[in-house]
Amino acid sequence: MKIVKFVLCLLFGFMFINAGLDKFLHYMPMPEMKPEQIKLFAAFGEIVWLMPLIGLVELIGGILFIIPKTRALGAIVILPVLVGIVLHNFTLFPTNEGRIIAVILLLINIWVLIDNREKYKALLS
Repeated sequence: MKIVKFVLCLLFGFMFINAGLDKFLHYMPMPEMKPEQIKLFAAFGEIVWLMPLIGLVELIGGILFIIPKTRALGAIVILPVLVGIVLHNFTLFPTNEGRIIAVILLLINIWVLIDNREKYKALLS
């Protein structure tokens, strides 16, 4: 079980590191988008600091998630971005396979949050 957890966390972290780096280096191809999606991404582009901020959070969160000692912090850091990804996929991509990946990533993150709940008690008291 420990190896499965490590592999899942490693893949999870690498996915967010990759997504974060792409916000700066733009090396992944953009999928075909509908007009409302193009309009949304244009609006995001108007807020010049938004995508670099999201990329930085994804990069830092992904790195923290890979390292077992900092995984609990990484799970908290990446959670708001992941919730945004899930909401984005369910509202703008009604038949997209990205929903499955987004939900799986959210479930992995929730698993890590629950697994580290003892570490969060000091924050909540």
